[in-house]
Amino acid sequence: MAATVRRQRPRRLACWVLMTVLLADLLALSDTLAVMSVDLGSESMKVAIVKPGVPMEIVLNKESRRKTPVTVTLKENERFFGDSAASMAIKNPKATLRYFQHLLGKQENNPHVALYKARFPEHELGFDPQRQTVYFQISPQLQFSPEEVLSMLLNYSRSLAEDFAEQPIKDAVITVPAFFNQAERRAVLQAARMAGLKVLQLINDNTATALSYGVFRRKDINSTAQNIMFYDMGSGSTVCTIVTYQTVKTKDAGMQPQLQIRGVGFDRTLGGLEMELRLREHLARLFNEQRKGQRAKDVRENPRAMAKLLREANRLKTVLSANADHVAQIEGLMDDVDFKAKVTRAEFEELCADLFERVPGPVQQALQSAEMKLDEIEQVILVGGATRVPKVQEVLLKAVGKEELGKNINADEAAAMGAVYQAAALSKAFKVKPFVVRDAVIYPILVEFTREVEEETGVRSLKHNKRVLFSRMGPYPQRKVITFNRYSHDFNFHINYGDLGFLGPEDLRVFGSQNLTTVKLKGVGESFKKYPDYESKGIKAHFNLDESGVLSLDRVESVFETLVEDSPEEESTLTKLGNTISSLFGGGSTADPKENGTDTVQKPSEKGEVGSEGAPPAPEEEKKQKPARKQRMVEEIGVELVVLDLPDLPEDQLAHSAQKLQDLTLRDLQKQEREKAANSLEAFIFETQDKLYQPEYQEVSTEEQREDISGKLSATATWLEDEGFGATTAMLKEKLAELRKLCHGLFFRVEERKKWPERLSALDNLLNHSSMFLKGARLIPEMDQIFTEVEMTTLEKIINETWAWKNTTVAEQAKLPITEKPVLLSKDIEAKMAALDREVQYLLNKAKFAKPRPRPRDKNGTRAEAPLNASASDQSEKVIPPPGQTEDTKPIPEPEKETGPEAVDSEPLELGGPAAESEQKEHPEQPTGQKRTLKNDEL
Repeated sequence: MAATVRRQRPRRLACWVLMTVLLADLLALSDTLAVMSVDLGSESMKVAIVKPGVPMEIVLNKESRRKTPVTVTLKENERFFGDSAASMAIKNPKATLRYFQHLLGKQENNPHVALYKARFPEHELGFDPQRQTVYFQISPQLQFSPEEVLSMLLNYSRSLAEDFAEQPIKDAVITVPAFFNQAERRAVLQAARMAGLKVLQLINDNTATALSYGVFRRKDINSTAQNIMFYDMGSGSTVCTIVTYQTVKTKDAGMQPQLQIRGVGFDRTLGGLEMELRLREHLARLFNEQRKGQRAKDVRENPRAMAKLLREANRLKTVLSANADHVAQIEGLMDDVDFKAKVTRAEFEELCADLFERVPGPVQQALQSAEMKLDEIEQVILVGGATRVPKVQEVLLKAVGKEELGKNINADEAAAMGAVYQAAALSKAFKVKPFVVRDAVIYPILVEFTREVEEETGVRSLKHNKRVLFSRMGPYPQRKVITFNRYSHDFNFHINYGDLGFLGPEDLRVFGSQNLTTVKLKGVGESFKKYPDYESKGIKAHFNLDESGVLSLDRVESVFETLVEDSPEEESTLTKLGNTISSLFGGGSTADPKENGTDTVQKPSEKGEVGSEGAPPAPEEEKKQKPARKQRMVEEIGVELVVLDLPDLPEDQLAHSAQKLQDLTLRDLQKQEREKAANSLEAFIFETQDKLYQPEYQEVSTEEQREDISGKLSATATWLEDEGFGATTAMLKEKLAELRKLCHGLFFRVEERKKWPERLSALDNLLNHSSMFLKGARLIPEMDQIFTEVEMTTLEKIINETWAWKNTTVAEQAKLPITEKPVLLSKDIEAKMAALDREVQYLLNKAKFAKPRPRPRDKNGTRAEAPLNASASDQSEKVIPPPGQTEDTKPIPEPEKETGPEAVDSEPLELGGPAAESEQKEHPEQPTGQKRTLKNDEL
């Protein structure tokens, strides 16, 4: 029995541990009732939310638009976002930042930094020597890194989502381009941390689009693989993706739809922005030619004029997609000179001829990475705003060899909808139908290390080794374990990108450093000294490529094994407890890393074969070796990481940036509150001044009263104009409170007079109906009466008192000057109505649920009842007795009156119906076919 108890205790404790974990998950639901997604494009962003009762909805911004420009204007004392910032680009182009995502994760020597300077020369970029990156130098006091600017925009997107959802939101899924490398992805995550957002996942925008397409066509997905190509040309870049849809068997949910990214091709700079810049340059050249003989400055040297030209180029590109030609015109482009020029679609296509030649490139890259041919692709679907350009569609259609291009997806919102579906799936607050997503690694990652080998007797040399950690187009999220053998002392290894030969020379320069991290291990030698009698199973490094595509080194362990003599009876209760809990949660340090799909670096055997992983023996072997068993010891190794591609922001600098942005947000909120107070004060002044001339206000006020109010309003208006710019929010609110107090009596008199007719009419109607009800109640025959005399007397008293109050108060009000405070108040009328209505409703409810009284019967069992036309005065009329019964026979006395909730509906009943059948069973001596009607129906 004792052994049984010992076996149950670990299970019981494990159950408590499991319950604790489940409770923690349930409690987390309370603050995750809404989630959001941000589809962060180069030119504009789309925000979507999911909350209870609102499944997958695009958020409208403050201008009620479904997409918001990715634009931020930063001035000394204020910030603007979205459409407001876009309109500021003309007035203050230097402080208005756009397309800043192109600088994320890039050092100063990156070609994209030089390209950004050439495209937007109005911006001054500073240099950060610590990280070798750039920042925006707006003024000597205003300096912001690209991550900080992105953080501001993410915080703004959250405010839009919270206003739309009417609740706080912290959890988000953010889209990023599929070609973002590790440095770029980490930069986005750091920006989200500054904004206080919890990123559930960074999802590739092409994957989000594919997920949205699959979710809305779930019924069309079956076990037969369908290959779909998505061609996404946005403002800044182009991505072509091949996706395979089919149903697969999952461990938990059975057969479920799955999307697998099979191939990806991209062009980082091919997009609508480059076309607009070509058009802008063309328009600038035309404007300069028009003013050639006037010795005017080059329009390219004027940032405001170039901002106007870029906006016109954007409009022109859109119009030329539907028209063969169009006239570009800008009033006062520069030096108050207007600009007007006709541009044809043929000219536009000639300007961008080399861009259109690059359209098929991503298609070929995607097919090569997927190892597929065009005839295996069932459909090509267009995504992104730039695919609306006719020439793009023409060249792409020829490149893919299809009859037509698919346009059956919302090119602007598909990524946002797919991302928010993933957010709901990852959140603990929602339950969605499973849709398996298998994304693919674009850039392979490998581990490199050097070790000594003995090639000949006594001759030792260094050998450089490479082991692929995550292969190109391999699925993720994924965990891998690399095992280093033949090491008994501290050593280093390197994490680098693998073969990037699929990128061209220019793309490689843009890509940046191909070296990711140097890992320095400390404590390897000490672990060997700690377990001298154990056999080393190598140094195991555990890597994780998470859902966001971000690589991390979870831990490094030194693993040892030995055979120990042991019997089942000697196994301690504590050991059993640990084994039980470990098996319950699928954990434990003794798990075979191969179960996680790991790759290993093994010590070569003499025959040149890779050695075994050192996994625990199979159950059959365990039985043969008992009582001897393997005992594994794991010692965690210290790790020092040296980031080589782009150093992350230090924690102190990250906290400083977060605080700086929080202070800016607080300043904006205070500024908005002050502006609201100033606008409220100004509006009150103008509205009240106008009301003083309206007849309804003049009627209830004296000339002296109006002059007093008007003088105070004018004085406050003058103060607001002269000194209001320096007034605090509290001062503005105080001024408004003073004016409202001054005008309260006037406004009150006007409002009361507006309410009187409706309120008095309602009171009269209620009094009339109540009087009629009381009269009807008193006419009910005594034997059918359900109301007591006290109840009817109480109602009569309230009716009389209300009539008297109304007549007296109206008479007093008629004697009172209309310029004084009224004695007839709408709130008093409403109170009188409520009291009267409450008493009437009580009696009505009592009548509704009252049971009809049983009729008295004579000695022969005949029920006595009053004639149908009997009134209250002839209730005592005798009933004609049946044959054989004298008139002197007295009826059975009537039982006491029943009231209360057990009473039933008082609708007229006819004998022979269901109610009568039960009554006949109770009194079989009553003649059938006789009808009677209850007097209660008179109510």
